[in-house]
Amino acid sequence: MNHFFVSPAQVQPDGIHISGPDYNHMKNVLRLKPGEEAAVSDGSGHRYICAVEVYTEAEAILKIVDIEGKSAELPAEILLFQGIPKGDKLEFIIQKAVELGVSRIIPTAMKRCVARIEGSKAPQKIQRLQKIAEAAAKQSGRDLVPEVSAVMSLKEAVKYASETCDTVIFAYEKAEDGSETRRVIENLSPGQRIAVMIGPEGGFDDREAEELQNAGAKIVTLGKRILRTETAPLYILSVIGYRLELCE
Repeated sequence: MNHFFVSPAQVQPDGIHISGPDYNHMKNVLRLKPGEEAAVSDGSGHRYICAVEVYTEAEAILKIVDIEGKSAELPAEILLFQGIPKGDKLEFIIQKAVELGVSRIIPTAMKRCVARIEGSKAPQKIQRLQKIAEAAAKQSGRDLVPEVSAVMSLKEAVKYASETCDTVIFAYEKAEDGSETRRVIENLSPGQRIAVMIGPEGGFDDREAEELQNAGAKIVTLGKRILRTETAPLYILSVIGYRLELCE
């Protein structure tokens, strides 16, 4: 079933009103006919099963057939602070992180980052990444579209995460204590706001790791193998998702 996102204001007494690019996609690309169904999420946890009622010159009006009570969201808010990687790896990371339930992605400038998102083209880059997040949210049946934020420095990221999150964890290739990692994961619970820090190619600089530890971040190991920067977030997000959704 096709999936669309709207704002709560578009959910009106006579139905859900869809305009702009989604209107064109629905009418001219998907060619949904009156009576055909689509899923619509309003970004606040409500998902509606709708049927196309009518197309006007500027919008589609969908009749609400049913309201789904079961949410597709993780029971905790996960913020991914990703060291900026080379090439198109960040696009891949965002796509898969959204599928795995992350709530927000913050590209983070670190010492070993070769790539940069800066200058006059930075807003366009973030906008493109946001569209990738939206497409992934639609494909995976999410109830909301995770935000791709503007770039933060590691110092800004550490300060923000330590002030706003219940738990801050970072995957460090020098971590060896599996029992400590198990304790960190087992202490995660629904309702928390969890920050996950992932380094770029080459990982965290020793001083960066020290800065994170001094701020109270908890080190976790991702096993005995060295994972690529695009693999590491998928590993830890899968572990967190398993803990939150399947172990309660």
